[in-house]
Amino acid sequence: MNNPTHSLRGVLPVFQTPYLPDETIDFPTLRREIEWLYDCGADGIVMAMVSETLRLASEEREELAARACEFGRARGVVVISVGAESSKVAERYARHAEAAGAHAVMAIPPVSVGIGESELLTYYRRIIEAIRIPVIVQDASGYVGKPMPIAMQARLLAEFGPERVQFKPEATPIGPKLSELRDATGGRARVFEGTGGIALVDSFRRGIVGTMPGADLIRGLVPLWRALAAGDTARADRIHGPLAALISMQNSLDAFLAVEKHLLVRQGVFPNTLVRGPVGFRLDEETTREVERLFDRMIEAAG
Repeated sequence: MNNPTHSLRGVLPVFQTPYLPDETIDFPTLRREIEWLYDCGADGIVMAMVSETLRLASEEREELAARACEFGRARGVVVISVGAESSKVAERYARHAEAAGAHAVMAIPPVSVGIGESELLTYYRRIIEAIRIPVIVQDASGYVGKPMPIAMQARLLAEFGPERVQFKPEATPIGPKLSELRDATGGRARVFEGTGGIALVDSFRRGIVGTMPGADLIRGLVPLWRALAAGDTARADRIHGPLAALISMQNSLDAFLAVEKHLLVRQGVFPNTLVRGPVGFRLDEETTREVERLFDRMIEAAG
């Protein structure tokens, strides 16, 4: 393996993909974003759905994965999303990510078809068997598809073990589903919180090993994670209040993109808020003011 499994833990933010005015990827800004995330205390980085993977051409997606590994792996773990509409393409992305130096891959199921349990098992087995690094099974039903059966996830873990198969559950209700997965696997499942941080306090108490939030709130999420790890409930609650309120305003993929890129510009990380369209959400003036108010409250609580 490229890295010991135990290093896959802690705060692993999903980076945003910056663009130049012609909508090509701005790799110098990507490097600056990744360095900034580590400077803020991130334990690694993740390329996933809010990195706009579904809006990239295959060659762009592979180049972005390779650059993320190049820029990020010296300072922490790098996780690359490889989910695709066919098992063959997902396997290709997984092999590419491993060759590029990723420490793990993460995979959503296909989004254009609703597939049953046997097809899901075949899809994930093909990815797992194609590579040697861990595969994080992402139940992205908050964005796409339907919730994955807990029994299916437990079966994958039983077949391949916790060093090869890990989980990022996003099906609602988050807390009970997380506990159900934990209990169905006898506590062996290594689980990452996947709500952007809104359920982090509750999820931490249910035994998660890490969180994969957005990049924009790293200055609140690292202190929150450290407060939880230290048992400092009062500090965790102070930070989590405004953070959760801010994340609750992001109720779609495009809402996450709009808010995260706005806050990355505000923090001097991104030069613009470009998102590849068509988009289903744009910040208006009043929403922007509320986003900034809550962000400032979070920073004050985290400081």
